[in-house]
Amino acid sequence: MAEAKIPKATAKRLPIYYRYLNILFNAGKQRVSSTELSEAVQVDSATIRRDFSYFGALGKRGYGYDVESLLNFFKKTLNQDRLTNVALIGVGNLGHALLNYNFRQTNSVRISAAFDINEEIANTIQSGVPVYPMAEMKEQLQIQQIDVAILTVPIEDAQKVADELVTAGVKGIMNFTPIRISVPTTVRVQNVDLANELQTLIYFLDHYGSENTDNSTTD
Repeated sequence: MAEAKIPKATAKRLPIYYRYLNILFNAGKQRVSSTELSEAVQVDSATIRRDFSYFGALGKRGYGYDVESLLNFFKKTLNQDRLTNVALIGVGNLGHALLNYNFRQTNSVRISAAFDINEEIANTIQSGVPVYPMAEMKEQLQIQQIDVAILTVPIEDAQKVADELVTAGVKGIMNFTPIRISVPTTVRVQNVDLANELQTLIYFLDHYGSENTDNSTTD
């Protein structure tokens, strides 16, 4: 991302800003205020200004932000000009859904290879993506120079597969399994527990009702 060391919470919000700026740009809007951004992405304007301040003077007082300039800045910051190929490990129900989605809202990320132990799925093409046997995972990851993987395997296989990904040279894992995998400090893991997120949402509804809350989340 950017050369400057920024807080993790700020880094998580950058793609949100980028997506909305892209919508504004495609709609022909030339400038936007922090208040408008705040209402659209549901992050308070003070937080937005603080986030942007880590990158220097991106806007002008009384004018706001130039949409095209800001979009180009975040495009460069988020490496949107560079295509990142990602591997999907586990082509079950969730895996199939991710293959069908395949990050079509962004031009910078795509699932280019999938792996599964099921012989009926291995050596087939699913949603335009080749599915390889698990036995070929290390070889294919290295041949295709893939260092980011999405993990959607059964719980009992998660740690074993994670170890194999690390051995293959993977540096980033998006973990959709409900367990926390152990990896070296050189490997980044992003945990996405859909059941936990849903339970959290229900808890807030039960205990806070419609009270306005901070929509930002932390891992």
